Order: sequence, then C-alpha cells, then structure tokens
Amino acid sequence: MARTFVLLSLAVSIASCVSIDVAGGDTPTPVAFVTSTLGPTAVPPRIATASTAASASVTLTPGACTPRAVLLQDVTVPDDTRMLPGQRFVKTWRFQNTGSCNWEGLNAAFTAGDRMGAPDATPIDSLAPEAQVDVSVDLTAPANDGIYTGYFELRTPSGDAVPIGIHASFWVRIIVGDVAATAPAPGTPVGSPLYTPGGPLSCDYRMSAPYHAEIAALINGARRSAGLPELVIDARLAAAAQDHSIDMACFGLLSHSGSDGSSPGQRVGAAGYSGFLEEIIYASGYPQTAFDWWMNDQVHRDAILNPRARSMGVGYAYVETSLYGGYYTVDFGSQ
Repeated sequence: MARTFVLLSLAVSIASCVSIDVAGGDTPTPVAFVTSTLGPTAVPPRIATASTAASASVTLTPGACTPRAVLLQDVTVPDDTRMLPGQRFVKTWRFQNTGSCNWEGLNAAFTAGDRMGAPDATPIDSLAPEAQVDVSVDLTAPANDGIYTGYFELRTPSGDAVPIGIHASFWVRIIVGDVAATAPAPGTPVGSPLYTPGGPLSCDYRMSAPYHAEIAALINGARRSAGLPELVIDARLAAAAQDHSIDMACFGLLSHSGSDGSSPGQRVGAAGYSGFLEEIIYASGYPQTAFDWWMNDQVHRDAILNPRARSMGVGYAYVETSLYGGYYTVDFGSQ
C-alpha cells in the first residue's frame, strides 16, 4: 500500500475555494500531492548505504543553481530508539530535492557527535528536482550504556552544506541500555502528554515550541515579502490549533473535522475567538516541509497571504505510532 502525504485546506472566506458550514461538521475532500512508493511497514530501499565508501566524482556546474532539500521523514529508527550494546542497525532518512537542478555527486557526511561506525560520507544517487530519495547508513550501537547522537549534513562534491529548509544538520539519536531519555536533539518534537482522548492510538504525544515559532516565522516572512502586515499570535487561535493537532495525532486523523465532528469555526469559537477566517493543516515532515507545500498550492498560499488576516495560532503534535507522525495546524483570524 502506498503512503500518501495529504494536504488539506479549508476556507470560510468568499475568496477561498472550499467553504464550510460553521454551524455543523464538514468533510473536506483530500487532495494528494505526493505519493511515496513505500507503505508504512515496508523495508526502505537501500539507495545509499554506508557499505559504499564516499567518493564523489561528479561535480556541480559552477553557478548553475544552488542545491536545496527538505527532510520529509525519519523512515527508520526514530529518535530515542532503544538498542542493545553493539547492535547493528540501519538509519534511513527521506529527502526531497527542492532545488531547480539535479543532485549530482552529493553525499551524506558525518559531521559531529557520536560516529557509531558511520563512514565519513555516504554517496547519494542522482536526483531530479522535486524527486525523493531514501538515504541509509549502516551503524552500530556503542558498547556502553548511554544516549548517543550522530550529526550529518548533505554536502556537495566541493564540501558545501546543502540547506535543509532553514537547517543544515540532520541526526540519528539512540539510547543504549537502561538509561532515561533526556533532552532530545535540537529541533525534535518535545513535550509531555497533556490530553488523552480514547482513540485507537496511544496518545503519548509530543510538542515542539521551536516548530511553532518556525512556522510562524516562515508565514510572516512570506507576508513581508508580499507587502502584507505580519500576523500576531493570538492565544485563543493557538489553543484551538494545538487542540486540533493533538486530536489528529492521537486519533490518526488528517482532516479539518475533529474526532468529535467539530468544524474549525466551532473549535475557534469555543476558544473564545469570533473572527475566524481559515485553517490549513499538514502531516509529516519538518516545518519547512509543511510551509513549502502550503506555498506551492494556490489555496494554501492564498490562506497564508490573505490580506484580511491579522492574527494566527499554530499547533503541532507528534505521535510516533500514527501514520504520519507529526500533525500541523494553523488557524487564521481577522482580529
């Protein structure tokens, strides 16, 4: 079964392409933009592995373009996976080429932290713009108990780091032995369970304040570039957005309708906000991934650049056992 990354947009303004009845539940039609070739439990292809030593022989044409990427997901070994001492494992990340030129001669280079047997660099196959690739590295858990994190970068043959959204590094983080988890690597979802609906999934969800801030900064950056006023964070919109992200993550939903049948307008109204405009949602990936998809779809882009908007609230929740992992919500308002 192919996994589909689904993006939805819902608008109540006349200019929007999708309308809802605020007084009742809505059932928007999903629109599939990207379909992976791997199912949730499939073994990822070994497109790039540590068993082949890095030796980039192809160079990028100087001045042709700047390589860019987004990290779509951790395919295997999520953060804080527990390993036995000396256990061998394969860490796989899925990337998308978001630049305008082919990737030629790129590699995944170990840069810092705990090496865990990683080579200096792992070659990555040629990749066309907008295409995806799984990059895998063979690793070995250290012999002693502890928490271990290895950091990597995508690099060109000349050694330049390829931007991954607004970041450069990506990582693998494991726990060996009976050691309590501590603060995760920078940028990973953090938090503690605050809400436990009786859904089919465990609701041991995690949140990430940096993710909230990054989404807000990206949206306001796009509005500045378009000559529009920046949006302020409204606590009521933020509460409604966060509750919906938690609801989606805990129940494995990707919908504007809540598990209780609520609509975005109803949730925002219940939070005490009366100027609701629009809601956009996304599942999987990092903040830059979500933002890039929104800006590349006209309905989502219109929501972000709505001249009537004055405030917003951002929500994010991550449940490891859910289909998509992380769930984003942004609610926009006119007040």
